[in-house]
Amino acid sequence: MFVDLGAEKLIAAEKGERKIAVEIKSFISKSAINDLENALGQYVLYEKVLAKNEPERKIFLAVRETVYVSIFEAELGKILLEDKELCLIVFDERSEVIVKWIN
Repeated sequence: MFVDLGAEKLIAAEKGERKIAVEIKSFISKSAINDLENALGQYVLYEKVLAKNEPERKIFLAVRETVYVSIFEAELGKILLEDKELCLIVFDERSEVIVKWIN
C-alpha cells in the first residue's frame, strides 16, 4: 500500500534489521487538531492493514520537529504518546535529518 498526497506518503523502509512503514504528514492546514485527527486515522488504518499483510512491519508517523514541539510536547500529544501505541519519527525539515525516534 502506497499513498502519495503531495508531501504526504506512506513508504516502506528498514531501521537496522527491522522493517518499518513511515507515514509522512505535513500538518499544514489551518487546524492542527484536524490534521492530527486525519493523521491518527490514517495511522490506525495502515497499522491494521500492515498487521494483516505484513505483520513484521511496524508503522511510524513522521512529523516535522516544529509539529512535534507544538503538538506532541503539549498535554494532548503527551496523552497520545504515553501508552506507546503511537510511534513517531521526528525530523528537521531543513537538514532532512531524523532528530528523534519514539517507539
